[in-house]
Amino acid sequence: MKYVPTLIAGIIAAGVIGTTAISESHADKATLSAVKARQSLMSLQAFNIGLLGGMAKGDVEYNAEAATAAATNLAALAAMDQSRMWPPGSDNAALGDDVTEALPAIWAADSKIGDDAMALVEATAAMQAAAGDGLDALRGAIGPVGKACGACHENYRKAND
Repeated sequence: MKYVPTLIAGIIAAGVIGTTAISESHADKATLSAVKARQSLMSLQAFNIGLLGGMAKGDVEYNAEAATAAATNLAALAAMDQSRMWPPGSDNAALGDDVTEALPAIWAADSKIGDDAMALVEATAAMQAAAGDGLDALRGAIGPVGKACGACHENYRKAND
C-alpha cells in the first residue's frame, strides 16, 4: 500500500504530460497540415509544368488541348488563395529540413514573396492564353513561368545540395 501514493502521483503526472502533448500536437497538426497542403499544391504545379515543359522541349508531342488544360490548371493553382498554407512557424528552421524546405525568409519583413507570387499569377495567365495557340506560342510563354517559379525557389526554398 505504500506504493499507492507514488502510483497515483505517476498517473497524475502522466495525465498532465499527456494532455500537454496532445495540446501541442494539435497545434503542430494544423501547421503540418498546411505544409502538406502547400507541398501538394507544388506537386500539382510540377505535374502540369512537366507536360508543358516536355512539349516545349520536344520530348512530348504538342497537343493544343492538353497544353491548354495544363496551362489552365497552372493558372488556377497560382491564383488560388494560399494564405492558410503558409502560417508563421512552418519553415525548415522551425520544423526541420525533413518536413519542409521553406526558408524563414518567407516571413521576413523585407520579403518580396507577394511580388514573386503575383509574377507567377501573371506568367501562368499568359501561359493559359498562349498554350493552345501552337508550339511557338507555348515556347514563348513558358520562360516567364519558369522564371517566376525560380524566383521563389532561389530565395525562399532550401537549396538542394
